[in-house]
Amino acid sequence: MPQVNTWVYDFADGDKSKKDLLGGKGANLAEMSNLGLPVPPGFTITTEACRAYLKHGTEPDGLSDQVSDHLATLEGAMGRRLGDPDDPLLVSVRSGAAFSMPGMMETVLNIGLNDESVVGLARQSEDERFAMDSYRRLLQMFGSTVLDIEGEHFSDALDGAKDDKGVTDDLDLDVDDLRSLIETFKAIIKQHAGIDFPQDPREQMDRAIRAVFDSWNTDRAVLYRRQERIPEDLGTAVNIQAMVFGNRGMTSGSGVCFTRDPASGDQGVYGDYLQNAQGEDVVAGIRNTVSLADMREIDQSSHDELLEIMSTLERHYRDMCDIEFTVEQGKLWMLQTRVGKRTPEAAFRIAVHMVDEGLIDMDEALRRVSGEQLANLMFPRFDAKAAKDLLAVGMNASPGAAVGKAVFDWATAVEWSENGEDVILVRKETTPDDLHGMMVAKGVLTSRGGKTSHAAVVARGMGRTCVCGAEALDVDTRAGEFRVRGGKTIVEGDVISIDGSTGEVFDGEVPVVASHVVRHFEGTEVDHPVVEAVARLMEHADATRRMRVRTNADTADDAARARRFGAEGIGLCRTEHMFLGERRQLVENLIVAEGETGQEAALDELLPLQRQDFLKVFAAMDGLPVTIRLIDPPLHEFLPDITELSVAMAVADVRGHRKKRERKLLAAVQRMHESNPMLGLRGVRLGIVIPGLFTMQARAILEAAAECIRGGGRAEPEIMIPLVASVRELDLVKGRIEEVAREVEAELGQEVPHKIGTMIELPRAALTAGEIAGSAEFFSFGTNDLTQMTWGFSRDDVEASFFSTYLEQGVFPVSPFESLDLDGVGALVRRAVTAGREVNPDLHLGVCGEHGGDPASIHFFDEVGLDYVSCSPFRVPVARLEAGRAALS
Repeated sequence: MPQVNTWVYDFADGDKSKKDLLGGKGANLAEMSNLGLPVPPGFTITTEACRAYLKHGTEPDGLSDQVSDHLATLEGAMGRRLGDPDDPLLVSVRSGAAFSMPGMMETVLNIGLNDESVVGLARQSEDERFAMDSYRRLLQMFGSTVLDIEGEHFSDALDGAKDDKGVTDDLDLDVDDLRSLIETFKAIIKQHAGIDFPQDPREQMDRAIRAVFDSWNTDRAVLYRRQERIPEDLGTAVNIQAMVFGNRGMTSGSGVCFTRDPASGDQGVYGDYLQNAQGEDVVAGIRNTVSLADMREIDQSSHDELLEIMSTLERHYRDMCDIEFTVEQGKLWMLQTRVGKRTPEAAFRIAVHMVDEGLIDMDEALRRVSGEQLANLMFPRFDAKAAKDLLAVGMNASPGAAVGKAVFDWATAVEWSENGEDVILVRKETTPDDLHGMMVAKGVLTSRGGKTSHAAVVARGMGRTCVCGAEALDVDTRAGEFRVRGGKTIVEGDVISIDGSTGEVFDGEVPVVASHVVRHFEGTEVDHPVVEAVARLMEHADATRRMRVRTNADTADDAARARRFGAEGIGLCRTEHMFLGERRQLVENLIVAEGETGQEAALDELLPLQRQDFLKVFAAMDGLPVTIRLIDPPLHEFLPDITELSVAMAVADVRGHRKKRERKLLAAVQRMHESNPMLGLRGVRLGIVIPGLFTMQARAILEAAAECIRGGGRAEPEIMIPLVASVRELDLVKGRIEEVAREVEAELGQEVPHKIGTMIELPRAALTAGEIAGSAEFFSFGTNDLTQMTWGFSRDDVEASFFSTYLEQGVFPVSPFESLDLDGVGALVRRAVTAGREVNPDLHLGVCGEHGGDPASIHFFDEVGLDYVSCSPFRVPVARLEAGRAALS
């Protein structure tokens, strides 16, 4: 005989371990039932049934019969039949996925009421008002939730009934008012749904069940899953439960409570109670609730029993619990419990409190916090109580709160900041030329781009607040202003405030609240409970983790800050950033130089500047390894824009001006122009075609290290050759570097310990890692470029054009530039690690792409056996925490 699927479980047949099958709500209702707590009986339709329904568009075979069987069991337990005209059993229908998902279908209460059974309910309860109130609630919930009628139609009618009565509270509506409202609600259903409200109780329940299934794919549910990275194929369970009534007079009520304060993490119960109300009234805020302390004065017996149950549940789950309850004429009932959501501050504080109380150990406490929660605690925030004048809303690209004067080019940003001004750099979109301005600005605002745009990536890397893609802004950088469509104009020098956590842009200054946690990481003594909790968990993470954590830093200031934040070296020092600003002229000199003599002269000018750069970095990282990437981008990026220069030369020709250097520059720009610079003359290719550039950098690195060592310091340079695809490329450049090393040691009489390795950022490098490992002393995975090369798209070009479509249609669960693509890019990393270590067991492995600071990616890097991750200074504490958590996985 074919196997019959079990689609339905009574509460007594489940437990909390069946969360994937019964959903979080169903599993916890079963668990509370097994604990002997007062839970109204019921049953759960599984997530498997939902998945089958969504796949085939109809209820799976056997589901209806199983629901009937379990409904009969429930009716027997309660001694009443669903919708019986004389003494009706009423039930609620609630959704319940494995993960708590705000935005899913609302609850439908009082199913089973109709024109006949409402009379029986009135007679049995001896309270006609209660019966009519319950019926109007069913009509309202069924209409808006099951029949998808705009909820305002019902709320407007309810408000109208109160206005006609001259009252403001729904409790002041009498039986006749509610009877009239019921007819109004029926008419709304008929008008907007095109059907009469179904009088058959079983039809009501079946329609509600299908509505729960369908709610899995509502726009808001899909959006929430995408944001929270919840798989699309889990489905939701459905919970059918016997009704208990909090709206049976002033000895009844409903409430929501937490076993700890979910906002602050303070110990002690926290919650709200509302007399003569059903649960939806509490969360809807239709009347002012009272605290649990006030509930004690109203109903001490129920209050005291509730506190005992809260204590029982917290000890049982060993975590803060979120609880919904109802009191029906003095009898307490538990309707739901789950591990409660909490703010990042509360998460850290509750974790250490529970360690101190003996409920969990430090390993478990570390598992219960996350790097993203820590990052949230590190960003400054606007004062929630302050008045704000909203201008526009963009994408929340990099969290934090920033206030400053609007400036529209990087030079002004630098000039004003040097004069002590706080600035916000406003651009249509940023380019590498804006880096100086971004470094000094308090925040970055763009009218174009998204979370993986240049502005967003760089801002996150530097810990700068950033709002991208604020499309309502027309940015005119030449005029130094932006206009809000349909609103005001902000000119250069006007103060604005941007919230990188929400994407909001405000006019004027909004007060900012400083982060205690960042001050702690900076070395300031801070007396704050969340700082104490963070410090304890960070200490445990450091003691637990296997992987080391380095930083991506190009300056001594960034290196020093990262070290204060706990960095154990530099995993990526990008030398191209050292050629911007005034030094750009020297690069131009190199490019336009005539012959080797001219090139050598230009390189001789750059050498002492580079040497000083590296000396400062070595001093900041005294004794810690420093991985320095030789110049990577195409040289023409350091030249003027080809169009602007061509126009300038054409104008000069018309005016008869002779500009010999500019003509050389234009010729160089035209000669070096590339259709796709990302795939052009860059990285190791530059080191082979223009060998003097790489050898100059290698000499500067080694001479700086020698000077540092001779001065009593310590230096551990690791020279990284970028964009290698072939071991022959590596060998060519490596040989020249080793020759320079011998020359430096001979000239200075100082041995300089160093390593030479490569960045694995091309698929071919990953696939031939075994060969490359024979020559390299270390690999550093450049996952940003590896992602671009593997997917075959340029981050700067594609994010704004089609990423949103890919995310909406599920091609990406999350941008592959935010979190590593494990199936594709991750597979290449895994293969390279395995092949590299087979050839060279001592091969040192790290990652320096932006993914090195992404919590989910860090767990993968730990699993495949990397020695370290490297990330921006601001993300170092996040990486330390996640590396500790990864070691416990």
